[in-house]
Amino acid sequence: MFNKILIANRGEIALRVLRACKELGIRTVAVHSTADADAMHVRLADESVCIGPPKASESYLNIPQLVAACEITGAEAVHPGYGFLSENARFAEIVEAHGVKFIGPSAEHIRIMGDKIEAKRTAQRLGIPVVPGSDGAVETVEAAAEFAETIGYPVLIKASAGGGGRGMKVAKSPDDLAEAYATARGEAKAAFGDDAVYMEKLLLTPRHIEVQVLGDGKGGAVHLGERDCSLQRRHQKVWEEANSPALNAESREKIGAICAKAVADLGYAGAGTIEFLYENGEFYFIEMNTRLQVEHPITEAITGIDLVVEQIRVAAGAGLSVKQSDIEFKGHAIECRINAENAATFTPSPGQITYYHPPGGLGVRVDSGVYQGYRIPPYYDSLIGKLIVHGRNRVECLMRLRRCLDEFVVDGIETTIPLFRKLIDNQDIANGMYDIHWLEKFLETRPFD
Repeated sequence: MFNKILIANRGEIALRVLRACKELGIRTVAVHSTADADAMHVRLADESVCIGPPKASESYLNIPQLVAACEITGAEAVHPGYGFLSENARFAEIVEAHGVKFIGPSAEHIRIMGDKIEAKRTAQRLGIPVVPGSDGAVETVEAAAEFAETIGYPVLIKASAGGGGRGMKVAKSPDDLAEAYATARGEAKAAFGDDAVYMEKLLLTPRHIEVQVLGDGKGGAVHLGERDCSLQRRHQKVWEEANSPALNAESREKIGAICAKAVADLGYAGAGTIEFLYENGEFYFIEMNTRLQVEHPITEAITGIDLVVEQIRVAAGAGLSVKQSDIEFKGHAIECRINAENAATFTPSPGQITYYHPPGGLGVRVDSGVYQGYRIPPYYDSLIGKLIVHGRNRVECLMRLRRCLDEFVVDGIETTIPLFRKLIDNQDIANGMYDIHWLEKFLETRPFD
């Protein structure tokens, strides 16, 4: 096992990794920008290193500074968390070249799954069901038009190197295609430096289902069930559930087994998530995230398995602590992402937290790096915490969540807590009847007027 791990991230995920390390008896190194000098993960780490000014490109994305921090502190491994450099194959290669273990999959697997076209080809080869679409990049608008006629409208044009909804456009008819194609390529070039796009059949009312997997890098793998991440705004997840209200045990085991076998055949190491659109009882591969997910705590809640510990074990060569037959799904869990944003407009709301009271009690977990008096900096993602609630069934979970939302107090800034209070009172949410378009349609009703 490692003696010392450097955590190449910030906020709640840095604190989450730090806690797992401490429970394993591993010393921790926190890195931080000047804006995060008072962050909780910095306060609790065994050592800390300032790696630059507030701008992420000069601190958390500064690979030479991170490597130097490893060398200065003698860290044997780096945990990248999520975001920032967590899916940067070059970072993984550079770290390993300096004799420091990257806690995650190989650079090759990061690179394969980071290219959406190559990821889809790989998924097909591994037996994972995919959305009907182009085999590779669609290089001209004429080729796009021809392919759209083959699979039928509406179609989705997506950046090959994309993510987070950037470089993604819909063409509902031939009249929309030229503009959507040009816009997608332009956005892809601006956001990712690569204007390659591919096409898929657009599913009209799908759910977003993702399967959590763990691989030991030696041909062994397990799945830990699915999460339903259908409640999204602008392709960004807001509320997640495990297990999905839309699946039964048979469909869960079927898609889980497919994903576990694929990961085993790939020789994948560590945690990953295979994401699908799900419609009319069919799964269609979207992408694979080669890292820990923001919503991983709800899987931990229903399985009792610490995903960060498993990541560290695999990276250290100790393998997985569980086999598939050990994994049981108990109860239901929901996560609400609490952002420092106005709940109606989603305008960021940085500033000082003047009063902070998180909820507690049986089945309640709050992953957050904030505290009373902490100042939310304006330079980074607005996520300030995650409320995770677990119950014996979905009804109990929803009731517990309602109580927790009433208890949760964050004064001094605006947060998205009022949005979740609105959602918890909605009958569609209570019934689990929603798809990936539901939340944006709900917001169009102006619920805060």
